Amino acid sequence: MTTKPRRLLEEVRARLGIIAGLIGALWVVQIVNALLGGALTQLGVHPRTISGLWGILLAPFIHVGFAHLIANTIPLAVLAALVSLRRKRDVLFVGLASALVGGLGTWLVAPSATVHVGASILVFGYLGYLIARGLVERRVLPVLGSLAVLFLYGGALRGILPLEAGVSWQGHLFGLIGGILAARAMRTPPAQAARPEPRARIGAPSPGATSDESARAEAEATEEQSEVERELAEKRRRLRQ
Repeated sequence: MTTKPRRLLEEVRARLGIIAGLIGALWVVQIVNALLGGALTQLGVHPRTISGLWGILLAPFIHVGFAHLIANTIPLAVLAALVSLRRKRDVLFVGLASALVGGLGTWLVAPSATVHVGASILVFGYLGYLIARGLVERRVLPVLGSLAVLFLYGGALRGILPLEAGVSWQGHLFGLIGGILAARAMRTPPAQAARPEPRARIGAPSPGATSDESARAEAEATEEQSEVERELAEKRRRLRQ
């Protein structure tokens, strides 16, 4: 296998490894939660309580049951894979932004005496990032990607509306906002994207070089060449002896 395909394969493995690690962590936490009788659910976001602030970081990893986790696993894996297409670290950055903005927004506006958990906050964060990326970057490929994601997952945006009891639409809404903010923070300006990388130049004198400097450099090169010729002549003389 040549170098380029090998590097591509390694990059694909690295991206899949990050996503697999994220999904695996969710399943491990849920197995532990099931063994503890759902005790970990209380570690979610408790609106406007000091202890509930810890849930901003913990809630995306906790689910109320395996059905809840299964419903989040497939869209999370697909959207995270799409986010990783440009850079693998984007999965972590967008996920963190979605968790922080989504969790804090939920903590601020959700009803009291409720607990909010689930990786759907990350799902909507990745969805918001992918939809907004084309709008903030205004380049062909990101725009086409945003349209494709909107076509495939646009129906999920109903989840940001208070239509179903027991569903944290606040987490969905603010997670989506977190993804949009991440897209804005990580945008690549069109001018920078189109700017060619500088090419190295060798052997050309700098524009500010004076004629004296050029003459000095030429004299030094001539002297070095003469020294090499003298050494070669001396070696030939010794070989004849």
